Amino acid sequence: MSALAFNSQRVQELRRLLGRRSSRHEHGRFVVEGPVLVAEAVGAGWSVEAQFVPEGSDAAIDGVGEVYELADGVLERVASTEAPQAPLAIVAMPPTDKAAVGSALAEASLAVVLDRVSDPGNVGTILRSAEAAGADVVVLTPGSVDAFNPKVVRSSAGALFHVPVITASFEDVGSAGLRLLGTTSHGFPGRTVVSYTAADMRGRVALVMGNEAAGLPDEWNDVVGPIRTWITIAHQGRSESLNVAMAATLLVFEAARQRAAQWPPPRTPKATG
Repeated sequence: MSALAFNSQRVQELRRLLGRRSSRHEHGRFVVEGPVLVAEAVGAGWSVEAQFVPEGSDAAIDGVGEVYELADGVLERVASTEAPQAPLAIVAMPPTDKAAVGSALAEASLAVVLDRVSDPGNVGTILRSAEAAGADVVVLTPGSVDAFNPKVVRSSAGALFHVPVITASFEDVGSAGLRLLGTTSHGFPGRTVVSYTAADMRGRVALVMGNEAAGLPDEWNDVVGPIRTWITIAHQGRSESLNVAMAATLLVFEAARQRAAQWPPPRTPKATG
């Protein structure tokens, strides 16, 4: 088989999967770039359907999907990074139907919910932290960045292949029996806001994070299981709030700490006599 030119059908399909959310979800496929992440996907059991490498390269992983060679300079024109590494791999998405979403929520004990979080670097970092802290699922509400966006895939450092990521509505999350803990950088009239270290994060819990600029909307108080506990991260300095990825990292590791130890700690008996 001759090397594929830039204008070949296969290469143009690859470009569309990299550049268009609609194309990824229409075909149920996305692109993973570079040997480390492709190997991570393979090791995690994801279905790699095709690999693309420069002509004469031995960068393809043996025995995984069909291998296509690219003509000189095509890899650099197609990839989403400035200094791309082969292979580029087309990978099948996991099931995203309503049954799969319902099952993931029903089985979750610790969920991280991202409401319309738009920055792919933030979502990738949150995936990385969620997986490291042992979260069961990461939920993106409609309007959030695509979990299979190339930058999300890269910044997750492989976590995408190890923690389930689903898209679900307010109502889906609220009706799943999870206790919702909403995050805020400021107080609300008539609502009690507690420090994240004082909130009980045991049991079936969803940590709900809002959009980078707008935070959580009022709709979260109208869902089937509304937010009844609001938590915050106290801080000093000029910033109004932490970056959402930084805040999520603190929260998931606090949840992991509480869930691994007795909480609250037992009281020390008073001395007598």
